[in-house]
Amino acid sequence: MNLGINLLLAFLFFAMNPIVLVDFNKNSKTDDWNIVNDVVMGGRSNSQFGMASEGNARFTGTVSLENNGGFCSVQHNIAPKSLENKKILSIRLKGDGKKYQFRVKSNRNDYYSYVYQFQTSKQWEVIEIPISEMYASFRGNKLNIPNYNGDKIEQLAFLIANYKEESFELLIDKIEVK
Repeated sequence: MNLGINLLLAFLFFAMNPIVLVDFNKNSKTDDWNIVNDVVMGGRSNSQFGMASEGNARFTGTVSLENNGGFCSVQHNIAPKSLENKKILSIRLKGDGKKYQFRVKSNRNDYYSYVYQFQTSKQWEVIEIPISEMYASFRGNKLNIPNYNGDKIEQLAFLIANYKEESFELLIDKIEVK
């Protein structure tokens, strides 16, 4: 009977303890986050990523449709991690009322990302993303492959591409898996 209780406690420990992927604070560095805008395809959008004075990361810029442009993104490679059968990606952030995408790669060299689109509210909020709802996408097209299974993660990214010219600002506090 003790073995059963110990197994149950171990399961509860792993199921209830989140895996923190990113937790920004005033001492955080952002040099290993990379901007990838539509300029890679001739577009004219621009963005920046850095630390805000309050200790959160700040992704800001202007999306331009000029020259067939239309997106700004920032990505971050992490050491490969198993998500240990977790079900939810949780992001504490504050947006500007616009739609964004959160993207992950199970292998940073994959040509496609797993994508989840979310709407921001202009308030600090926690966006909860069911891992199983993240679909594979390449250059804005949904691919005919299975949704993300969460076995492994190697890259995180945020992207804005709302098919219009606009300025944007997204503050990011914490990304974890539950």
